[in-house]
Amino acid sequence: MQRIALKPRSNWRQQLEAVGMNYHTINGEVYWDESACYRFTAAQIDILDDTTVELHNLCLQAVEAIISRKLFKRLSIPEWAVPYIIASWERRDCSVYGRFDLAWDGSGHPKLLEYNADTPTALLEAAVVQWFWFIERFPEADQFNSIHEKLITFWQSYRQTQPKLHFACVAENDEDLGNVEYLRDTAMQAGLDAQWLAINQIGWNPITQGFVDQNNQKIRALFKLYPWEWLLQDEFGQYLPQANPSILEPAWKLLLSNKGILPILWELFEGHPNLLEANFADKPMVGDYVRKPLYSREGANIEIRRGASCVETSGSYGAEGYIYERYAPLPNFAGNFPVIGSWIIANQAAGIGIREDKTEITGNNSRFIPHYFVEN
Repeated sequence: MQRIALKPRSNWRQQLEAVGMNYHTINGEVYWDESACYRFTAAQIDILDDTTVELHNLCLQAVEAIISRKLFKRLSIPEWAVPYIIASWERRDCSVYGRFDLAWDGSGHPKLLEYNADTPTALLEAAVVQWFWFIERFPEADQFNSIHEKLITFWQSYRQTQPKLHFACVAENDEDLGNVEYLRDTAMQAGLDAQWLAINQIGWNPITQGFVDQNNQKIRALFKLYPWEWLLQDEFGQYLPQANPSILEPAWKLLLSNKGILPILWELFEGHPNLLEANFADKPMVGDYVRKPLYSREGANIEIRRGASCVETSGSYGAEGYIYERYAPLPNFAGNFPVIGSWIIANQAAGIGIREDKTEITGNNSRFIPHYFVEN
């Protein structure tokens, strides 16, 4: 794994906007950054592929364990939602995607930092933007990226049971909107009737006892780029069990998007080479560690303790509780710290996207860096 400095394409902004990525610059700072790229070998890509499949299988076993051992309170899940989540799992409600965030420098075993199982973003840039960059800059090489093809294959299968699907997110968030519009486009390419609406346009019809869109049409199936924990807290969340629309990601994914899955995975598979030691707050960790809220997002309220030093971020999370994770140093390329996001699409490893920052805490504005790989 190497970080290679490059000269950005002269028209890179226009190139990105042409494929729907209008959030290439955030708060005046570059988000899509092609002044560098990461180079892997085919053998290293094989390791990432195998690791992703392995972690996915471990997580499915963990869901079964949470349900059978009734560990919902450890994840701060409201009691009324438990039967709804269990029913979703027992039906094996299908899942589209997830992203495992890994610490790895190309040698040894990749380590799981966390699993973005419910609302992962950076999908458009991983699936499409870096692909077109790669075709233009390194056509003789290859890229770990079959995200687009696997999404379309998934939607083709999904269409057999759900021919119409609403796609929702917070309309004011450019990044969320860009990701949802990309997913909606792949669904339409697969033949689905894919309708968009803002999350706050979803209504409740007390007569039909169902959710409706802005045209008062019943929502039978919904893809929502909106966290499950927020959905359960919303005014209409209590109606989910009785209306029971088909939702992507499914309710059982709430068990995996919660940071509490990390100590549960460690309890189940202690010593696994792709896992880091992790504990709940009732068992504080000695030595170097990272403290994370159960529902923290975008690097908020993270605390890294290394010896006498402490690095932390602010935010509005933490009331729900914390977990402690053994500190694993990120690779350091001249002050750039990358995290590898490895995608799982319909139970298959599908490719990677890399985010990096000047600190070891990856936040919402951390840069996206493209990659390629070669045989040797």
